[in-house]
Amino acid sequence: MQFYQLFELSPQKKLAIAVLWDFLALLVASVFSFWIRLGITSWDFSRNDAAVIAMNVAFALTLLSMFGHYQQMIRYIGLKTIQKALLILAISALFLLAAGVAFDAMIPVSVPIIYWAVASSLVIAPRFLMQASAQSQNYKMREKCLVFGAAEAGRSLVQTLKVGNELQPIAFIDDKKQYHNKQILGLPVGRREDIPYYVKRFGVSKMLLAVHNTSADRRKELIVELEPYAIELLSIPNIQDLLSGKSKIDELREIHIEELLGREPVPPITRLLNINIRGKNVLVTGAGGSIGSELCRQIVKYEPSKLVLFELSEFNLYQIENELKEHYFDIPMVPVLSTIQDTEVLRRVMGEHNIQTIYHAAAYKHVPMVESNPLAGIRNNVFGTSNVALVAVEYDVEKFVLISTDKAVRPTNIMGATKRFAELYIQGIAELGPSTEFSIVRFGNVLGSSGSVVPLFTKQIKAGGPITVTHPDITRFFMTIPEAAQLVIQAGAMGSKGEVFVLDMGSSVKIVDLASKMAHLMGHSLRTSANPQGDIELKFSGLRPGEKLFEELLIDDADTTTEHPRIMGADESKLSFEEVISLFDELNRLLLEHNAEGAKQLLRSAPLGYSPSPLEALTLKPSAIKLYRYTAASR
Repeated sequence: MQFYQLFELSPQKKLAIAVLWDFLALLVASVFSFWIRLGITSWDFSRNDAAVIAMNVAFALTLLSMFGHYQQMIRYIGLKTIQKALLILAISALFLLAAGVAFDAMIPVSVPIIYWAVASSLVIAPRFLMQASAQSQNYKMREKCLVFGAAEAGRSLVQTLKVGNELQPIAFIDDKKQYHNKQILGLPVGRREDIPYYVKRFGVSKMLLAVHNTSADRRKELIVELEPYAIELLSIPNIQDLLSGKSKIDELREIHIEELLGREPVPPITRLLNINIRGKNVLVTGAGGSIGSELCRQIVKYEPSKLVLFELSEFNLYQIENELKEHYFDIPMVPVLSTIQDTEVLRRVMGEHNIQTIYHAAAYKHVPMVESNPLAGIRNNVFGTSNVALVAVEYDVEKFVLISTDKAVRPTNIMGATKRFAELYIQGIAELGPSTEFSIVRFGNVLGSSGSVVPLFTKQIKAGGPITVTHPDITRFFMTIPEAAQLVIQAGAMGSKGEVFVLDMGSSVKIVDLASKMAHLMGHSLRTSANPQGDIELKFSGLRPGEKLFEELLIDDADTTTEHPRIMGADESKLSFEEVISLFDELNRLLLEHNAEGAKQLLRSAPLGYSPSPLEALTLKPSAIKLYRYTAASR
């Protein structure tokens, strides 16, 4: 049995072994000290000598027990424990001398001194050996990591990790030259160039970011610089959570792709955030979805009089209601479990709660799912939207904001075509001049939304691959959900006559690059022809029906600036409400007949720009598409 295996025994067995060992150690130390001083042959062992030795052993064991010697965990023995044991054994040595005088035993003064030295060695040394064995085994089993940042945060993290059982820090990495070629807390401080050495030499698999006094831009820059090393990046909690006690420094969290692609937020225009929310009764359709739920989180911050959560999924509605009530229990919230296709429920909700603002986020949005179920997509996205809009006008709702998508621009799929139809319907009804103000907000993909590539890639990477990408050249625009929701609220406040507002999505992202970066952040590399040693396979599955290589945000090239630097107005052609209603009625007839092919043909012939041919998407070139980049020069 090796030393570390003793730690697996039951507490009772470990206590029995420790007491038995100390008993034998004290007995051997007592006898050995007499032999050293008097010699084996010349020592005349008497009854008194035996009695003194026995009393001393019992006395020493009693003191050790009384002062908590056997409550100490061996693997965590520290300096204070050693000092206490040495003091107890010194008292035992004095007791041995005093007992010898009292019982007239032959105990020279040098015997207690030798006894103390030998007993200390026999009692303490084996515990150190066991501790060293446990630490050695623990070192082998723990996952090796590097700590980026040798300042106070990094040092605190290392001290905490050293007493844990999961991560073993190998070295600090820091950009500050004054730390290089030095040691802190027994660990060397290296440069970034040393990272590959530590990875290869020690099998390092994680990098812990122990920096919390940097700006968001600098943090993003740091993550961008460290991502290519293909080591899993983890971060300590932010300084506010540490200071408030909400988090501990070793409560590490994953670095998400949002932190790599996200941008420094532009300060919001408070007036635009407040105008349709503060003191208003607000309704959010699709309140449990990715965008709808984030809209609710943003809305409650600006103190509405009431928030009505309209959602078809019971589970999603339960989740968002519980989350909001936990933090904003003083704001009245009404959960409504229903579909936007039920006009009577919409009337009852808007009448009972005197709704003043509507954010319409409810939609079927997954392209392949809607492509397989076109009638359901049309019924929900087109007719559901018309239901909400008409009831809003009927009940004199002040503001109606439609959440649209970049897939509505020259759509190549049913989902995009239905969203474009919904846009035209809202623009048409707004032209009639109702008391309700209408606006449309269009943007691209949001990072981490349900059904998007980010959670899919995360799942595939954690499963060991492969990562599936439809096409090596496919690109998409991305925005974080919180940024999108905040911009939606501000953009929605700008329009009144069905204007379309487009959010600045930044530059488009190649999906292959996104997959590679996500793999790197999670400690993996992609296996490609250029990197055959990668541990995650990348597979191309081919474009799905209705899928574009490149997404667009504008139908026409005409655009206008707004008071917000990341919101643009789209000056696009419209249809009269009579034309929209004519198409609407014909589409409704086809739905009643369950004529899916006829409905799809109507969408193709309608002025929506809908062309379902996937071959057409394949011929698109970046130069032929207005990939919207809203720079300072164009503002």
